Amino acid sequence: MMLASGSCAKEARFLLLSLLLFAAWKAGRGQVHYSVPEEAKHGTFVGRVAQDLGLQLEELVPRLFRMASKGSGDLLEVNLQNGILFVNSRIDREELCGRSLECNIHLEVIVERPLQVFHVEVEVKDINDNPPVFPATQKNLFISETRALDSHFSLEGASDADIGANALLSYRLSPNEYFSLGIPTNDEQVKPLQLVLKKHLDREIVSELLLVLKATDGGKPELTGTVELHITVLDVNDNAPVFDKAIHRVKLLENARNGTLVIRLNASDLDEGSNSHILYSFTTDVSPDPEASFHIDSASGEIKVNGKIDFEETKLWKLQIEAVDKGNPPMFGHCTILIEVLDINDNAPELLVTSLTLSVPEDAPLGTVIALIGVTDRDADSNGQVTCSLTPHVPFKLVSTFKNYYSLVLDSALDRESVANYELVVTARDGGSPSLSATASVSVEVADVNDNAPAFAQPEYTVFVKENNPPGCHIFTVSARDADAQENALVSYSLVERRVGERVLSSYVSVHAESGKVYALQPLDHEELELLQFQVSARDAGVPPLGSNVTLQVFVLDENDNAPALLPPGAGGGGGAVSQPVARSVGAGHVVAKVRAVDADSGYNAWLSYELQPEARGARSPFRVGLYTGEISTTRALDEADAPRQRLLVLVKDHGEPALASTATVLLSLVDSGLPPKTLSRISVGDMDPQAALVDVNVYLIIAICAVSSLLVLTLLLYTALRCSAPPTEGACGPGKPTLVCSSAMGSWSCSQQRQQRVCSGEVPPKTDLMAFSPSVPPVLRSGDIGEQQEICGNQAPPNTDWRFSQAQRPGTSGSQNGDETGTWPNNQFDTEMLQAMILASASEAADGSSTLGGGAGTMGLSARYGPQFTLQHVPDYRQNVYIPGSNATLTNAAGKRDGKAPASGNGNKKKSGKKEKK
Repeated sequence: MMLASGSCAKEARFLLLSLLLFAAWKAGRGQVHYSVPEEAKHGTFVGRVAQDLGLQLEELVPRLFRMASKGSGDLLEVNLQNGILFVNSRIDREELCGRSLECNIHLEVIVERPLQVFHVEVEVKDINDNPPVFPATQKNLFISETRALDSHFSLEGASDADIGANALLSYRLSPNEYFSLGIPTNDEQVKPLQLVLKKHLDREIVSELLLVLKATDGGKPELTGTVELHITVLDVNDNAPVFDKAIHRVKLLENARNGTLVIRLNASDLDEGSNSHILYSFTTDVSPDPEASFHIDSASGEIKVNGKIDFEETKLWKLQIEAVDKGNPPMFGHCTILIEVLDINDNAPELLVTSLTLSVPEDAPLGTVIALIGVTDRDADSNGQVTCSLTPHVPFKLVSTFKNYYSLVLDSALDRESVANYELVVTARDGGSPSLSATASVSVEVADVNDNAPAFAQPEYTVFVKENNPPGCHIFTVSARDADAQENALVSYSLVERRVGERVLSSYVSVHAESGKVYALQPLDHEELELLQFQVSARDAGVPPLGSNVTLQVFVLDENDNAPALLPPGAGGGGGAVSQPVARSVGAGHVVAKVRAVDADSGYNAWLSYELQPEARGARSPFRVGLYTGEISTTRALDEADAPRQRLLVLVKDHGEPALASTATVLLSLVDSGLPPKTLSRISVGDMDPQAALVDVNVYLIIAICAVSSLLVLTLLLYTALRCSAPPTEGACGPGKPTLVCSSAMGSWSCSQQRQQRVCSGEVPPKTDLMAFSPSVPPVLRSGDIGEQQEICGNQAPPNTDWRFSQAQRPGTSGSQNGDETGTWPNNQFDTEMLQAMILASASEAADGSSTLGGGAGTMGLSARYGPQFTLQHVPDYRQNVYIPGSNATLTNAAGKRDGKAPASGNGNKKKSGKKEKK
């Protein structure tokens, strides 16, 4: 602490020690108190604020140490290197606090990470820097010579802007023999300073006196002020006006209306005539100009309100009233009026919001300080007592930290995805009646954190891609949404690597990291890979990143890219040029040879048909080939006119688009029946007599016909009984829910309904071997019936893999009485000749050891010798299913796998396409 005088160094040191102890005591109470003299030089030490607040010097800068003060500007500053509070600019106590007895500078010290707020109070000490000042440098007094001894003449005292001892004035009059100075005691401070007459005046001796009145304050060093008293001695009018009271005390409400009567003065004069006629007026004083707020009637002495009366500006008015008579010379009387202004609640609270953070993370802990709120009210007592409240139903609350200071803190958890911004309203209300209030808006933005993983619309997707696609073909687009914002919602995609057979997944497909587009890196082969199942991972850019996976099932659709392959003769086929002896004695319909072929494709693309080339048929050709069996049989009895060597060209082609074909050459040698039996048997059937073989075949045929007929009759009876019984409960034995299956081919849609029929008997589990397929287009496609179509390899939808049977393509045997050479089947009846061909095939293959019903190597359904040529996964198993021609039925095997679709009744050229769904 530095004082103005070096002689007071010891007292200054004692005062400094006391202030430090007091500051330490205040810091323990949550507030640090310092003091500093006014007019201290720049850099004057005030206090070690960082040390007193318990802060480390090295953490002041990292924790954003700063200091804020209301209305004090930059008077004080803190050195961040040593934590010392020092004077930064000139401090004038009189300018800062006026004549208030207490003058304090309130500072708010704020540090962050974590946020702490401290309150520091610096008291500004007064120094004697203002001398006493009189209202005027010269005062003229007119005193009659007839005035009695001990007469008192009021003088206007001096004023000192300082306070305390520095403003305690003492007066001294220059030496003279006529007048002394009447100084009021401490209890009579309201009385004016008076000049007392000690000796009678005689104008003839002394007509004028010039005295000097000196005022000295109590500061160290002392400061003085002077006024010259010019006294003129008058004659005659020797009685001055006298008030009934020397001091008048009045109470007045602030904001009183103009014209409100404050007081009516009464003064009297013992003289007569004009010497007793009194006029009232205000005298000049150091108080604020009274004429700006009051008006005095010079004749009646009434004082009324004539301006704004504001308690917050002036709490006490001190008016000096002068009464003067009209004597010659005039005589004066004086009195003092003390007007106490009463406060009313005319000032609303004022709010000052200091935001500490621009945004609050949604995972911020409870108690996080969002903003500081300061409240002031210029009124007094209960009118100035303010309480604050916050908008209800928000996750924040107000906490009182100091007098008229609040902190806005987090009270409950935040969720940016629910509410991203809060508009809070802080209401301050005083205790007046009626109370006044003020509001302030605080906008709190919730900052996002990465608490939401990317989410796909569904857990898996099914994609259809044609085989032989071009490399780099776009097959699908995955998309995931993230409820977060900015980089936390920035999603990137990647493959979940795994092995597919001997190769890695990334050699087949790739995914674009930003768009989610999935590309096929190489042509896919249905014969090598029918289903490619993998996962795509979506990850956001948050820290730490969150992610989720989606499964893609890519079905590779078959294309007709494999021509039929003829089986070699060693495997029972007729590939290449096959030579086969035929006895001339065989009758019409006798099977003399069989051409076998397989196709690596599936569905229609693997369904083979056989036909003789035109040069092999001729007008009276004795042979024909089964359209779907490949069996070469006689159309009539052979005669001597037929050439002994017959060369047949059989064209084997599939039903793909476009169809692929292969040609087989069959050489038949017609031999007479008179050859030795051993030779004949070697040429025709086997190492047995032809008649014995025929007898054996007939026996097998009869047994097979009886067995199959019995099985068919039992099945039909059981089916009819179940149909005629009580309707089964839905979901157990009733018809399954029809599923709309649609596919898109080059922008056009074709739809069909697939309905599954179940056959039930007692408590036996329902069988799903019989499936009816109705190729009908629904009249209206409801929303949800057709799923979202994905662009597949250049805007191509997955092709329809249903078999397109026409009326001319339904399976049948050559020589059937119900059909023609093309194998046309009549509608709504079972072709018994087809059944006989199946039985004959089974019996013949049982006799010669070839494959039976159920298939052999590479085929299923009908035998490899007498059945249509289908691939392993698409040929129906006739042991486990019932095929009803002409009834729109679909053949399924025991596992429920689709094998093909029979043609619809009616126009055989109409094609129906649609996806098959497994029921």
